[in-house]
Amino acid sequence: MGAALSWSVRTVDRALDGETVYRELLAAEPVAFWLDGSLTDRVARRVSVLGTGSDVLVRDAVDGDVFAELQALLASRAAQPPPVLDGYFSGGYVGYFGYELKSLTGGAATHQASTPDALWIWADRFVVIDHDRDLTLLVTVGLGDEWLDRAVRAAADWSMTGVVRPAIAELDVEAHLELDRPAYLAAIARCMTALEAGETYEVCLTNRVRLPAVPDPFGFFCWQRATNPAPYAAFLRYGDLAVASSSPERFLTVDADGWAECRPIKGTAPRDLDPFQDQLAAKALAEDEKTRAENLMIVDLIRNDLGRVSVPGSVQVPQLMQVESYRTVHQLVTTVRGRLRPEVSAVDAVRACFPPGSMTGAPKIRTMELLDELEPSARGVYSGALGYLTVDGRADLSVVIRTAVLTPDETVIGAGGAIVLDSEAVAEYDEMVLKATAALGLGKVGA
Repeated sequence: MGAALSWSVRTVDRALDGETVYRELLAAEPVAFWLDGSLTDRVARRVSVLGTGSDVLVRDAVDGDVFAELQALLASRAAQPPPVLDGYFSGGYVGYFGYELKSLTGGAATHQASTPDALWIWADRFVVIDHDRDLTLLVTVGLGDEWLDRAVRAAADWSMTGVVRPAIAELDVEAHLELDRPAYLAAIARCMTALEAGETYEVCLTNRVRLPAVPDPFGFFCWQRATNPAPYAAFLRYGDLAVASSSPERFLTVDADGWAECRPIKGTAPRDLDPFQDQLAAKALAEDEKTRAENLMIVDLIRNDLGRVSVPGSVQVPQLMQVESYRTVHQLVTTVRGRLRPEVSAVDAVRACFPPGSMTGAPKIRTMELLDELEPSARGVYSGALGYLTVDGRADLSVVIRTAVLTPDETVIGAGGAIVLDSEAVAEYDEMVLKATAALGLGKVGA
């Protein structure tokens, strides 16, 4: 066990504006993050966390077992935060596990990503914004009060930024696809052959859009969150690498009592301005046989993943294929929960469920092998998990979808869909293109 952690906390009696906090307090830092919880009505309390840190864990799959390394670091810093942080992010690591870490969880190391496979920031300076209670907590862990005092003085003068400018003009997404229309349709045909042969039941085939570099990644994120708001919106920056996510999907949470929860999404339909037509769209989504089949297969996979680390008999499905309606889409969402065994950590639970089953298909291992053959490049950050792991054993991670990965060389958007025996190839291609468009803030569709 390492040295005992100490917290310093200052309270501001209003909910600060996240964009202003980032621009004024974090934009000049070498690393920074914004987990934006202000855009959802699907949680008991809307909370955002922004921050930075002086220690960053950056690893590729070939560097060893990053899950074990991160678990050891968390164990060495395990502590109980002060009561004022109960229920909030209280200190720990913020970052992502990229898809290629599947080589540590039963998959193969077929492709190599140009971005790190794991990036985790030790958050020793952060801001918690409780949008519903209208308060803000400024926090340091093990650093004293200098940063807090400066932040409190600055916050007294901050007002809402409220300025959002488009980061990317209208463009032809299809012209920038890694797998163009004929190639993607051919890959779908190969999926169908494997499905008909009984090698797999569902293949989550993905593609990549490769675009020119964006001069202002944070400006892009502000545009994205304004045009395509999402429950798990997030911005992560490490030097000249940035991740801008408008994900609607929870990968895994672990609460203080050891309950782990996954909420896979399979099935999306656009909202309609006409209330009657909107109701019909939601009803059609709930009753669509293909969508329900996709959902059920992933739910079974996740029940199996969680079952490996949960108390026997505790895995349950309190919500099965329920329609949840957001500003722009209806989505078919299932909740799977399990009580982790006493010796199982949040990182252990992540390892057991990684990569997200909704991004692989079922059965997971064989389907990942097929995907390695069908997809010509690494998924990288896309299809992984992004969020936080705390020093008191909790976790909250999203599935990395509807996300742009921005570097000085290019902007990469991942998109795809689940291929099953009932799939219609052209419709699957069109859905993939629409999802890529949504991640750019140019459309109104789901993940």
